[in-house]
Amino acid sequence: MFTGLIEATGKVANLERSGKLCRLRINSTLAQADLKLGESIAVNGVCLTLTSWDRNSFVADVSSETLEVTTLGKLGPGAQVNLERALRLCDRLGGHIVSGHVDAVGQLQSRVSEGEAQCLEFSLPGAISRYVATKGSITIDGISLTVNRVTEDSFSVMIIPHTLEMTTLKEMRAGASVNLESDILARYVERLASPGAERAKNAAGISLEFLAKNGFM
Repeated sequence: MFTGLIEATGKVANLERSGKLCRLRINSTLAQADLKLGESIAVNGVCLTLTSWDRNSFVADVSSETLEVTTLGKLGPGAQVNLERALRLCDRLGGHIVSGHVDAVGQLQSRVSEGEAQCLEFSLPGAISRYVATKGSITIDGISLTVNRVTEDSFSVMIIPHTLEMTTLKEMRAGASVNLESDILARYVERLASPGAERAKNAAGISLEFLAKNGFM
């Protein structure tokens, strides 16, 4: 579990493919932290498992499925990525709840300067459009952001100077692909509001209210 607050950026050293598994090595100052074997690290919003590290880099294995549904398979040596270690229970939740499981891939359509900030507009894949709302949260390449405006096929976010400086959004150009993760709370709300939710609730147990409502009392 993550918050979408980027701790550091890194650069891809190499991506070694071997059958259905790839080994991703990333150069970053994050490798100098107190890392632990098997811990989770979000790379451009994709939750990966740490397999080894040294003073200057760390390595994570990536499955073929992850490469197919995210932008990681398109990264070449030198590509810059956003990095975040997993949330600790004692941490402040400054962003929003991020799982690191990418829902879809979108593209940056435009960027417009508004004073010191910049408004970035992205395409919105139909598979997640119903989970995106104005003033709601969305994760773009691992970055927790607030939706500024949303249409049927696009949404925009306002990026402050600090976020531009600390993430890969600073150098991103129109046409670039990004990993998108919708707010997980929206998915649970949809599930609870679905027609099957009431049936599931009733199947969970029989109460006195249920018996009276159905003529047994």
